Amino acid sequence: MGLSTAAHLAHLGHSVTVVDVDAERIGGLVGGIVPIYEPGLEELLRTGLDSGRLLFTLDYREALTDAEFLFVCVATPDDGFGNTDLSMLESALTTAAPFMDSDSVVVVKSTVPVGTTKAMSAGLNRSDVQIAFIPEFLQAGKAVEQTLAPDRLVVSGQDDRTVERVVALFEDVDAPVIRTDLSSAELIKQASNAYLAVRLTFVNQVSALANASGGCAQDILAGMGADPRIGTEFLEPGPGWGGSCLPKDSRSLVASGRRHGVELSVLQAALDGNVHQFERVVDLVLSGGTATNSVSRVGVLGLTFKAGTDDLRDSPAIEIIQRLLQAGVDVSAFDPMIDRSPLPGMDIAPDAVAAVADADALLVLTGWPEFGDLDPARVAEAMAGRLLVDTRRVLDKATFEAAGFEVRTIG
Repeated sequence: MGLSTAAHLAHLGHSVTVVDVDAERIGGLVGGIVPIYEPGLEELLRTGLDSGRLLFTLDYREALTDAEFLFVCVATPDDGFGNTDLSMLESALTTAAPFMDSDSVVVVKSTVPVGTTKAMSAGLNRSDVQIAFIPEFLQAGKAVEQTLAPDRLVVSGQDDRTVERVVALFEDVDAPVIRTDLSSAELIKQASNAYLAVRLTFVNQVSALANASGGCAQDILAGMGADPRIGTEFLEPGPGWGGSCLPKDSRSLVASGRRHGVELSVLQAALDGNVHQFERVVDLVLSGGTATNSVSRVGVLGLTFKAGTDDLRDSPAIEIIQRLLQAGVDVSAFDPMIDRSPLPGMDIAPDAVAAVADADALLVLTGWPEFGDLDPARVAEAMAGRLLVDTRRVLDKATFEAAGFEVRTIG
């Protein structure tokens, strides 16, 4: 998010200096090396570097001297229970405060619980510096696309003048602008992600009901999506939802509600339902064994929380594999973006066929398109069993069934 923001501001013609405490990361960025996988980001970065409008430094004074705006894009992780760790945000602001020019604007883009930005303004101890908050709505794998062409800009600030100064930075961006107060903007960000989380859990539960009752989940969801009030986005069943935003923001919003005396029971149910979805996938795998031949080795395709990213944060794949390992199952996995095992006891294979060697079951957890090119005959030859659990519907069911596989899907 921070790198996309900086590269975009440079793309819009602004002079941008990025400051970070990680010397290795800054050194790589100076050379045009992007530390994460994000389509289009390296090209946008290099364009900014070549134009001279995008610079990188470890020195706060260098970055902030004569700067009109300071965008804060540090991580705000949680502890798994909705309590947001604001230490990196606080550290960045404490370090930067002495170097901020008078009448500059601190623009927070880090996701924070409602009330944080207003409290931060009071604690900054710089009455001559203004505070604004702009939530980001980027999806991993689409960050550059959505940065260049956002569906909306939400801009908030401690007063109207601050809001308009920030809006002016994006005058060349063709998107509707929503001007609001700090607390509302914070809630817009978290409530948007929480709503998507509820939607995804509902889709998975409807798919489970369809499977249990003999219905066709795909037909049901297509019928629902045809209603313009519902639409087709985020209407695809899967192994559960994850990533760096939806779980964290959902837990944080539930915690914020409790602090303000509001019980967000629907959202809490969605969080609980997502955990149940992980367990449902494990059951689909382990129940594929027989009295004489249990599932003891599983080949997994996909580890990242979605295709198009190398992000493992709150990945459903990791949650499911952990449960398989705890059940005593041997797991070998392949993901085109991951070359080291993120879990003790799990092997990383060099390719998809190697991952399923001698496996009793094949489990697809990330929908990388290239998995769809797998030859069922090669997979069958490598495996010991014939169970395929495809949680992303990326493999062709008919061809694998023709090769002798028992194919199980989420919906």
